[in-house]
Amino acid sequence: MKRWVSLIFVLEVLGIVAFSVVYDSLDFRIYWLGGHAITDGADLYQEQLADHWFTNTPFMAALFTPLAALPLTVSRLLWQLAPLAAFIWACWTTLHMAGRHVPIVPVVAAGLLLEPVWHTFFLGQVNLFLLALVLADMHRVALGRPAGIGIGIATAIKLTPAIFVVLLLMTRRAKDAVTATATFAVCTLLAYFIAPDASRVYWLHTFYDTSRVGVPYISNQSPLGALTRILWRTTEVGDWYTAIPLTIGIFGLTTAAIWARRGDWLAATATAGATSLLVSPISWAHHWVWVVPALAVLLRNNNRKTALTAYLLFVLSPLWWTPHNGHPLEYGFHFLLTPVANCYLLAGVFFLVHMAVRLRDQDASRTTKEPSIRRSQPPRGRLSIRLARAGGRRSGGLECTAGRGVLGGAGTARPAVRFWRAARE
Repeated sequence: MKRWVSLIFVLEVLGIVAFSVVYDSLDFRIYWLGGHAITDGADLYQEQLADHWFTNTPFMAALFTPLAALPLTVSRLLWQLAPLAAFIWACWTTLHMAGRHVPIVPVVAAGLLLEPVWHTFFLGQVNLFLLALVLADMHRVALGRPAGIGIGIATAIKLTPAIFVVLLLMTRRAKDAVTATATFAVCTLLAYFIAPDASRVYWLHTFYDTSRVGVPYISNQSPLGALTRILWRTTEVGDWYTAIPLTIGIFGLTTAAIWARRGDWLAATATAGATSLLVSPISWAHHWVWVVPALAVLLRNNNRKTALTAYLLFVLSPLWWTPHNGHPLEYGFHFLLTPVANCYLLAGVFFLVHMAVRLRDQDASRTTKEPSIRRSQPPRGRLSIRLARAGGRRSGGLECTAGRGVLGGAGTARPAVRFWRAARE
């Protein structure tokens, strides 16, 4: 079995290498051209590259300056190998945050079959870098170490990881939030020094302009994308829509913060990642790589059926089975087609609700366990309480009934233990 898994992984890696050599990935070509255009004034955002607008930050374009100096095929191959390494790192970090020590190869091999993951390689996208950067920082937070640099860099590349800065603030990790904000500022200022004109155009006019991308396209699995398709040519999505991402953001971040305060930073990270997808106006199918930590949470919590269903959903990706690319059935509401066409969106909403419900169930289980724990303890009479307060170790009070004194040393309470056992029997 191990040999078959290793063989599958090797074939997947060879497939990525071969694909990188022969296929001109659209998004990578745009990034590569952006590395050329970053020093050409404001052309980066005022002229199309490969018949598409460059929609990422100036810092993202600046990062591609070294790759732009290489031939397209060579730079594309190097680029595609780097996200593969980032994905392996992200899987390793996720396993450690989940407290699971399992072989990394089967996990990576299974993860590469997820549509958001292989779609990232198909387009030459940046999503796996963002996932790895954020997970690395959240892992450091979980270990109680200083963090924030990875989140800051990820936010400077693409703005949606900024939601993790808010999570850090909500969980009283103010120093880490400041570090992330400062890192973002340094990266943004660096891009400004490299391309001041392009930076001014982006931050003053471009970054909030959703008209530069195809909002109704089936790959946009955000609430805005779904509503735009459903209300197509009937009514426009107006200012009232702002209430939807605001509500989802408050709900999702509050849930994530509660998980974090309980010490479960993997659940907090997965919840915040899902929230970022639901509050963003554009959440392409390849952005949903946050399914990786979400699946880890479900498996760790023994929600195996839910995890299997989610895994199959993101492997099969049935949204692409529905009419799209301008087909009339892509628009409007259809009882059977519409839920399938927006399956990632519905899965994200379900995951947020699931994580909130688990919080309530956990509270209920704690409440029911506490009385039974109290009943299993020996009764504390006035004498035993008085003796325990007096120092325990000399007296054989309640603190000594486990054979240890109040300072953790060996106590003289074995007779007390035998007494309570006899009383219970």
